[in-house]
This record gives sequence, structure tokens and C-alpha cells, in this order.
Amino acid sequence: MIKHFVIFFSPGTLFAEQTQKSIDSWNMNEAIKMARNIKERYEATPYGFCFTTRERKDDELDSKEIKRSGMYFLGGKVLTLQDIKIRNDPKDNILISNMECNHWNKIVENCNSWKVTQPFHNEDKVIDFSV
Repeated sequence: MIKHFVIFFSPGTLFAEQTQKSIDSWNMNEAIKMARNIKERYEATPYGFCFTTRERKDDELDSKEIKRSGMYFLGGKVLTLQDIKIRNDPKDNILISNMECNHWNKIVENCNSWKVTQPFHNEDKVIDFSV
């Protein structure tokens, strides 16, 4: 048995809140529609999502993830380490340190709910999420 899911990520206190929903296929437009109906604690809404595919064989009790997409950020701005340094904001000192220590070349800043800053990887995408 193979089943597809979409996992929505919303701002949380220490870690992202996650909501997982079943989906027929890795359909970005369907996931965007679903995202509009998700509210987490403190009225936080998703800043992004990823798709997963899980498989379970007949002799297995539980399924295992066999495939995962990159993140689809629901809007936001991609910034490089150089962009962050150029804006010369003292509030960015910890962000700059985190980017350098973790070897993150890019981050995405998303403000469609609470402000979220996340690493941005090659397989990630920023998609239009106009309200």
C-alpha cells in the first residue's frame, strides 16, 4: 500500500507546529487550498509544506516514508548570507552566526503568519500565496 501526505508547518513556540493530511497526489495547488484552512495555536497559519509518500507491505505493521519533497514556502523572500550582512541590522547577528555555523547559503523570511526564518535548500521553492 502506498499513500501520499502533505505536512504543513506553522510557527510554533520552540518548534514548528505540524499538521499532516492525506492527499491523492503531490498536487501543489490542492495543498495550497488545504493550507488556507489550517490554524494552529495562537492563530498561526502555515508558512510552508512538504509532501511525503509512505509505503507499507502486507507483512508490515506500520508504513515507512519512501519519498519526501523539498519545502514549498507559502510566500516569502529568499536572502543570501551576503544580503543579510549588507542590510547591516544588529538584530541579524544571531541569524548571521547561525547561517555561518550551519553552512546555510540562503534563508527564506516568511511573514504570512508570524515571522519565520528558515534555511532555504536547493530543492525548496517559494510559491505565490496571495490572499
